[in-house]
Amino acid sequence: MDIADQDPPPSTERSALMARVRGKNTKPELVVRSLAHRLGYRFRLHRRELPGSPDLVFPRSHKAIFVHGCFWHRHEGCSHTTTPKTRAAYWNAKFKRNVERDEKAVNALRAIGWSVLIIWECETKDLDTLADKLKSFLDISH
Repeated sequence: MDIADQDPPPSTERSALMARVRGKNTKPELVVRSLAHRLGYRFRLHRRELPGSPDLVFPRSHKAIFVHGCFWHRHEGCSHTTTPKTRAAYWNAKFKRNVERDEKAVNALRAIGWSVLIIWECETKDLDTLADKLKSFLDISH
């Protein structure tokens, strides 16, 4: 690969912005945690011994919830699932790895008997619908 074919290095502003992106305790995750707690559900956070380290873990019922950002985890059909115009090859490869890692974690959890729910960032805006989704998933009879 010729040096002229490579994308330019990220700007210092872009680097600073990307450094602020968190993997845990994001706003959408806090919304889901708060709502689940208000609904009376008790859970553990980020259990590292489970595949993918789910955001919320309900050990007794063997249920796990991932709260995914639409941009980073590629929520299909969502307006937040945009792709940066610069360094497109880099971003496409990164997004592909994220999706593959997510799929692998969900499959591994299901293989050991866990039920998995993915909540997308855009779904955290409508609390009534989110509450219904949580209740439906976490209801013991399911």
